[in-house]
Amino acid sequence: MSNTFLLYKPYSKNRIIEGCTYNQEWVIEINTLLSFLLLGLSLSAPIGPINAAMLDRGIKRGFLHAWLVGMGGMLADVILIILIYFGLVHFLTTPFMKTFLWLFGCFILLYSGTESLIGDGKIKGEGYRTAETLAKSFFSGFIMAVTSPLSILFWLGIYGSVLAETIAIFDRNHVLLYTGMMFVGILMWDIAMASLASTFRRFLTPRSLSAISIVSGLSLIGFGMHFGIKAFHALLG
Repeated sequence: MSNTFLLYKPYSKNRIIEGCTYNQEWVIEINTLLSFLLLGLSLSAPIGPINAAMLDRGIKRGFLHAWLVGMGGMLADVILIILIYFGLVHFLTTPFMKTFLWLFGCFILLYSGTESLIGDGKIKGEGYRTAETLAKSFFSGFIMAVTSPLSILFWLGIYGSVLAETIAIFDRNHVLLYTGMMFVGILMWDIAMASLASTFRRFLTPRSLSAISIVSGLSLIGFGMHFGIKAFHALLG
């Protein structure tokens, strides 16, 4: 029997594809999965507070601490995406909540950046480890991400538009599948960043590690000051 037939597209809500072969269907499916995987990677790549914090944790405390910072940030992303999916995120974009999140995010980032600069002088090389718990690294990444209005507006703009387009074409199960594939991309980036940071720790001199730690700390402070300025403008405006 020929494999060319009138096919109801299993990943589509309501479209009939005439003359579509089984192999063509799977090519479309795989292409869609890969596009969401690349979307997750590209969304994670820009340098921001989470990547700076992962770099700092990896240099000072190793792979697992850096990776857990990324996992904390990803949990915050999951929560935001769930809120967007169910249409509940708009209360976070009210002027009061945005100002509160700017201020709280400013505090968290300034504190983390200052802590990074203070801890810079303690780096002694591969044998150095601080007493910071894994849970603290995880919740540090979570708080940084969940209190960032930039993250909220970013996901609302990017995922909101992707969701609107995707849900109009695909059924709910496949929307969830593709969203999960996007998070696989984010997870891959987190593993790559944590590995890079821990590799720096093994092969760079203590002086070089200190320089990277200082840059990471100053980046966090810079993001914190940016949040503070946004909060100040929101309060005056």
